[in-house]
Amino acid sequence: MNRFGKWVALCVSIGALAAGGDAWAFGNAASGGSEAAKAPAISEQIKVEKAKGANAVSVSETYGKAEELDKKTVVVRGKVVKVSKGIMGRNWVHLRDGSGDPGKGTNNLVVTTQDDPKVGDVVTAKGTLYKDKDFGAGYKYRVIVEEATVKP
Repeated sequence: MNRFGKWVALCVSIGALAAGGDAWAFGNAASGGSEAAKAPAISEQIKVEKAKGANAVSVSETYGKAEELDKKTVVVRGKVVKVSKGIMGRNWVHLRDGSGDPGKGTNNLVVTTQDDPKVGDVVTAKGTLYKDKDFGAGYKYRVIVEEATVKP
């Protein structure tokens, strides 16, 4: 597929998200995504124990330590609150562990993966953290974990 075809496919994917119920699949406005990209409001109290071992961080620590963790491997444990499948060739998973500030958007971490976790699962994600990642079309993240493996 040529460059124009890839650009059109990306725009169609983003347009489909905006038109459907999954418009917020890419994060939330507070974490740098567009206003149409809000994370789900969760009324239940989430409390998930932090991952153990090397490179383990909480969701809020990914934001607080983004500068030092940029382009490094991290391990985050959290509850899956949303999964958007097959967008730009990957699954977009929203994790929460009870840490962070909902008002500042530091309570929700977006992870991209080829794995297929289910909403409600408590999982451990291991991948590369990127700060200030810009996918274009207004989809920019202060923090995102990419190419992660997601295991129960």
